[in-house]
Parts: sequence; C-alpha cells; structure tokens
Amino acid sequence: MTESPSASRPQVKPLLGATDIRALAEELGVRPTKTLGQNFVIDGNTIRRIVAAAGVGPEETVLEVGPGLGSLTLGLLDAAQSVVAVEIDPVLAERLPATVASWRPEKADQLHVVLGDAMRITELPVEPTALVANLPYNVAVPVVLHLLERFPSLQHGLVMVQDEVADRLAAVPGSKVYGVPSVKAAWYTTMRKAGVIGMNVFWPAPKIASGLVGFTRHEPLPTTASREEVFAVIDAAFAQRRKTLRAALAGWAGSPAQAENALRAAGVDPRARGEVIDITAFARIAESKHAEAPQDAEAPENGTTPASGASPAGGAPHQ
Repeated sequence: MTESPSASRPQVKPLLGATDIRALAEELGVRPTKTLGQNFVIDGNTIRRIVAAAGVGPEETVLEVGPGLGSLTLGLLDAAQSVVAVEIDPVLAERLPATVASWRPEKADQLHVVLGDAMRITELPVEPTALVANLPYNVAVPVVLHLLERFPSLQHGLVMVQDEVADRLAAVPGSKVYGVPSVKAAWYTTMRKAGVIGMNVFWPAPKIASGLVGFTRHEPLPTTASREEVFAVIDAAFAQRRKTLRAALAGWAGSPAQAENALRAAGVDPRARGEVIDITAFARIAESKHAEAPQDAEAPENGTTPASGASPAGGAPHQ
C-alpha cells in the first residue's frame, strides 16, 4: 500500500492571520502605535518565508525583538528549540504566553518573555544563538548593534527593517548608501540583503516597503584597537561625508597633518573618503593613532611602521 502524496507532506501548522491579529488586538484594546513602531505581520506565508530565510535550526534558541501579538513567534517556535521574546509593551508581553499556549501548547514551555527595551537589556534567561525580528524602523540600527555587542552568542540572524535601512546595513564600500550602519555592522558580521517585503502583509500597512537583512557573525578583526576606538574613527569620517579623510579626521587626530600621518601609517590614501574604505582599514587607522603618540612625544629616529598587512585604499574618492 503506497502512501498518498498529501500524507507524505509535512503538516503545515496554522499561523495567525489578519482576522486573528485584529481579534487579539480588539480583545486587548490595542491599537498599533507609531511611537513603538508597531506594524503586525498578518500573512502566514510571509512568516514562513522569514523563518526559512533565517535558517534557524531545531537546536537553536532564537532572540525575537518586538514579538507584538505573536505571529512571527509561532513560526519561530515551529523551527527552533526555544524563543526568547523581548517586548517593551507590557500588555503585549503579558498576553504572548497565552497565545502560544493556545496555538502551540506543546511549545509553551519553550517561550521566554522578557519585558523591556531591547536597546537596554544586558542579560537574558537563555543564551540565544540567532536573532530574528521585525524591528521598528526608527530604532532598528541601534538595536541590532547593541544586541551584537552585548550577546556574542548570536551567531547569525535575519531582521526585517525599512528597505532603505536594509540597503544601508548590507552596503559595501563604494556604494552610495554605504555609511555608519554599514561599517559598524561589519565590525561584527557579514551582512546580506535577503529580500523585500511588500506593505500589504502588515497591519497597519506601512507607507514603505520592508527589507530583509541576513547576517553571519565572523571572527573578531585582528586589531589592537578597541571597538570604541574604531567606532570613533567611523563616526568622525562620516560626520563630514563629502570631505576627504584628511579633513574629516582632523578633529579626531588633532590636526589635518596628524590625520594625514595616521592615514599614511595605516596604508590609506588621505585623499580618499570614508565611503570607499572597509572596516579593516578603519581599524588600521584607529591603531595608527597609538603608533603616532610616542613619535609625537619623543620623535624617535626609526619612525613608525604601518600596520601589518596594510594596503592602500586604492582608487580615487567615490563620486
């Protein structure tokens, strides 16, 4: 006796749809607010697409930020071992366990809800290995950077953000949208654009499309400079984006001449702009400031040596 095709397919578990989301919201007296950036996903196929693109394994603990009414949470629990959901809205945080108990009773014990602001959390009840979240547009970048810094156990993930922000996070040197988010994210991870999500799968529907950004954490950069030191160079370089690095880093280095010395020691063309160099070059620039200090103070005859492996940024400034 052969098994029917339908019997051989894995069972697709139900997810919250538009009717379910609106019913839950009405029950709780919740209206999505712009202040918290609340746009709830109401399409089950979109949830499945996000979870599949995230590549979550059955042994993983997923960190979800802003679970809202739980539509993505259910999809993540289907794929992962457990979910840690960080929710800033106390009404939604209190209701989420009951929703999971109703829709996924077998997974109720695998949900951990944390009431708090994702930009301020410093510890979690379970160590997460992946981040998957539909992030509020106005805080997406600082949330991602804070979580990557605070929780080194996060090895990969996928976030849904404003499409323009997705492009910035995944941008490479030389791109018109390459900037502070691109470089700082590259300190921790390799980012990639993983797709675009339309507006009609949300309630309320946003006025712009959303983008999916996937990331994989890489090994720490081989640099003696600290994260804070490197980020200070990045901030200075892009504070005056259209200026050459020699001019943009003058305040950071102490003068245009000192900035040029630091750049040349790092193997970076002083005439280049920040938008054409990568995170490793920014790290070398941060290192070079340390190398400059003793020379300025004592002016030894042997001078300074560029960082190991340094190479010129190459090319004219991006126009």
